Amino acid sequence: MLYHIARTLVKIVFKFIFKIEIIGRENIPKKGPVIICSNHISNFDPPVVGITSPRTVHFMAKEELFQKKWLGKLLIGINAFPVKRGMRDRNALRTGLKLLSDGHTIGLFPEGTRSKNGEVKKGLAGAGFFAMRSDATVIPCAIIGSYKKFSKLKVVYGSPINFNSLEKEKPSAQEVTDEIMENIKSLLDEHR
Repeated sequence: MLYHIARTLVKIVFKFIFKIEIIGRENIPKKGPVIICSNHISNFDPPVVGITSPRTVHFMAKEELFQKKWLGKLLIGINAFPVKRGMRDRNALRTGLKLLSDGHTIGLFPEGTRSKNGEVKKGLAGAGFFAMRSDATVIPCAIIGSYKKFSKLKVVYGSPINFNSLEKEKPSAQEVTDEIMENIKSLLDEHR
């Protein structure tokens, strides 16, 4: 309930601040588990993915944000779940896999932190872990532009990633993440 209220409010506010163009929204399946993997350039990225995706998106958020009681309750209300950064967080991994097994959509920023210069950095293995351990469709997403007032912002959802070429090699989670990042880079190169 809170998610949908927040989504509507953010949509209204962002409509006046940014000119958001959405490309490829039809690539996101209407049903079944989905992992949306995006580049990360701003703290505004999660709400932008949340308002441009046709599905409700559950995001991981750094555990520190949940330590303030009011903020923690708000984040839980908008479908965020905590992750301890810099270590393998089994609780966050279990939560993400459970959401996927229940047919939900999770949003990940494989780089783990924002890129200061807008260039895509190496992704962390967590995205590959979720892709390998679930039957989820993986959708690459590229956020292009700056978050300056009244500027144009492009959100591009690519086609589902086909991992068939990697399956024969029994790839590691990191290799799967690397493939995801290559798809994100391709979207950025194509739509900049």
